[in-house]
Amino acid sequence: MGKLDKIFDSIENGGLFKNKYVLQTNHTPENIPHRDKQIEQVGAILAPILRGERTSNLFVYGQTGTGKTLSVQYVRDELIKRYKSEGSKLKIIYINCKLKKVSDTEYRILAEIIKQLGSSVPATGLPTDQVYNKFIEILEGEKLNLMIILDEIDQAVKKISDNFLYNLTRLNSELSKTQISLVGISNDLKFLDSLDPRVRSSLGEEEIVFSPYNALQLQDILKKRAEEAFCEGVLTDGVISKCAAFAAREHGDARRALDLLRISAELAERDGSKKILLKHIDLANSKIDKDKIYDIIESAPRQFQLVFKSIIDLNSKSKSQKNLDGKPLDKIYTGDVFNVYESLCEKTKTEILTQRRVGDLIAEMDMLGLINATVISKGRHGRTREIKLVIPDNILEKVEGILGESLMF
Repeated sequence: MGKLDKIFDSIENGGLFKNKYVLQTNHTPENIPHRDKQIEQVGAILAPILRGERTSNLFVYGQTGTGKTLSVQYVRDELIKRYKSEGSKLKIIYINCKLKKVSDTEYRILAEIIKQLGSSVPATGLPTDQVYNKFIEILEGEKLNLMIILDEIDQAVKKISDNFLYNLTRLNSELSKTQISLVGISNDLKFLDSLDPRVRSSLGEEEIVFSPYNALQLQDILKKRAEEAFCEGVLTDGVISKCAAFAAREHGDARRALDLLRISAELAERDGSKKILLKHIDLANSKIDKDKIYDIIESAPRQFQLVFKSIIDLNSKSKSQKNLDGKPLDKIYTGDVFNVYESLCEKTKTEILTQRRVGDLIAEMDMLGLINATVISKGRHGRTREIKLVIPDNILEKVEGILGESLMF
C-alpha cells in the first residue's frame, strides 16, 4: 500500500498543479500568441455583421492545433460584445461536427441549431423537410442575423454528404427577415475541392489558412500557460523545449504540446515526483500516440472501419501461417484486403465500394500512420500495394474491441 499512500499524499499536498484547466484544450486564453494576423483577417471578413449585414461565408483551414477554433471563437466573442444593431438580433451558433450524436445526420445538425435558437424538435421521427420548415418558421419569427460556425465540417460531410451545406446556403433565398452566414473550420486543406461544384460555388466565398506553429512559437505558448498551470519550481530544465520539439515534429500542433505537458505532470504526480522530468515527457508521448490511434478509429466513417478491420483480420491470419523457413507469411496485398472487405460488407449489409475507392482509404490509413503501404510492381499483372499493419500489438485488442462495437459484430 506504500505506493498508493505516496500517490494520495502527493495529491493531498497540492500536487504539481496550480490551475490544470489552463492546459485543457477547451480553455480559451485571454491572448492567443502568434495569431494576430489571422484574427484580424477573420475579424475583417465577419465585421459587416455589426451593421446587421450578412457576412461572406468563410472557410478556415489548418492542421490540428494551429489555433483555428480559438481564433474564430475569440472573434465571435468580440462580435457579440460589440453588436448593437437596433433592427435585428445577433445569434452565433457553434457546432463541433466531430460529436457523433450532434452531427452524424442532417436531422441532428438541424435539431442542434434549433435547440441553440431556444426551440426544439423530437430527437427522431419527423421527415427532414418538416424540420427545415420548423427551422424557417423560427427564423421568420423575428429579424435575426444568424451565423453558424461548423467546426471540423469535413467530418459532417464524410458522415452525411455535402447536400446539407447546400440546403443551408439555399435557405437565404427563402428568408425575408433573417440571413444566414456560415463559418466552416477544417483540418483538411483540400476540403472545398472535394465538394460538388454547385455547393462549392455557394460556400467558398472567403478562405484563410492557418500555418503550423514552429518550435519557438510552441515554446512561447507553453511558457505562458505553464506560468498559470504549475506551482513554482515544478519544471526541470528542458521540459518546455522537449514538449515543443515533439509537437513541432507533429506539424506544429499546439494542442499536442499542451496535452504532452499536462499528461507529463499527471504521470509525475502518480510517480510521487515533485518535478516533471524528461522521462515523464517520453511516457506521455507514448500514451498520446495510443489515444490518438483509438480516437482515429472510433471516429472514422464506417467504410474506413470495414477496410481497416479487413487488414487486421488478414494480419492475424498471416501471422498464424508459416512459409517453408517457419517464418510468418506477413505479406498483405490490396486485392486480399478487398476480398475480405467484400465479405464483411455482405455480413454487415453495407454497400460495397469500388476497388479504387478502397485503395483511396488504404492510402489514407498509410498517411495516418496506421499501416505502411508500399507500391510494388507485379510485372505484366500491374501494380499493387504491399500492406503492413504498424500499430503496436499491445493496443490491438482494444482497437478490435472499438471496431467490433462500432460495426456491431
